[in-house]
Amino acid sequence: MSQADTKTVEARCARLSAKAESAAALAPGIERHALTRGANDLLIEVKAAAVNPSDVKAATGLMPYAVFPRTPGRDYAGVVIDGPAGTIGREVFGSSGDLGIRRDGTHASHLVVEADAVVEKPATVSWEEAAGIGVPFVTAMEGFRRAGVPKNGETVLVFGVNGKVGQAAVQIATWQGARVIGVVRKAEAYEGHTNAPIEVIDASALDVAARVREVTGSKGADIVFNTVGDPYFQAAHKSLALRGRQILIAAIDRIVQFNILEFYRGQHTYVGIDTLGLSSATTGAVLRELGAGFASGHLKPFPIKADAVYPLERAKEAYVAVAGSSRDRVVLRP
Repeated sequence: MSQADTKTVEARCARLSAKAESAAALAPGIERHALTRGANDLLIEVKAAAVNPSDVKAATGLMPYAVFPRTPGRDYAGVVIDGPAGTIGREVFGSSGDLGIRRDGTHASHLVVEADAVVEKPATVSWEEAAGIGVPFVTAMEGFRRAGVPKNGETVLVFGVNGKVGQAAVQIATWQGARVIGVVRKAEAYEGHTNAPIEVIDASALDVAARVREVTGSKGADIVFNTVGDPYFQAAHKSLALRGRQILIAAIDRIVQFNILEFYRGQHTYVGIDTLGLSSATTGAVLRELGAGFASGHLKPFPIKADAVYPLERAKEAYVAVAGSSRDRVVLRP
């Protein structure tokens, strides 16, 4: 393939020149950069790109391997405007562990990614909704892939059930026929889509492990998806069934007390998930596994509120909203 065969575009990109002390100190500028695809790449016109907590953490120096200057952003949805034969005009979405962290990302008008990184956008899903699928659903699915996809009749306990990864885990587990119990830190109902009724335990009012034992006939949970980390580590550990698996994706304090005797006598498995370690192509493969669920309606994208959509020029406001623990899925629309 010669350079004459490819299109070059001048992309508008949100740029971070150096790490900031805090989200409030972020000062993304808008720059123009020429983009040309490689032989096995796609050039995508970005229609929408989500902002994830990891985007903000990387911008404030919490990820030592993040490069500067760079364009942030891991999730995207858009139209292929240049690529190998048969790809132009495809409506696609995707995500990545390295986009926006180790290389330029999605908070731009255009993006170059590998051809095997993208997934077809369902016609029933809007651009903003498609852009919001990536990181939460990839994190949830990768956790289940590694721990064992829930089976019909298994019990899945989700800590932080109203977070976006928690909601994605509920959708996937109930799609597979598992029984799901959610945990919240204060009295509130489950906010997301589910394919079957779920019980919600208020951790401020009940002993979580005791309640889980009670409703499972003292067996416990086959899988615990702990989206919060150490604050729930003991409750998660005490809730596990024989040969139960706990999935961990986050930490506040990194060190926890760990009862090795109970761990090996319970024949437990602990699975750590870091989607920042997944390439764009690997991430695409995970999302493709979920495609049938979105097509059938068993999986639904997160609703996107109008006031959670920002133009590229207001990227800082979007980053600050995410840093402030907004429960809304925040999206940039170039």
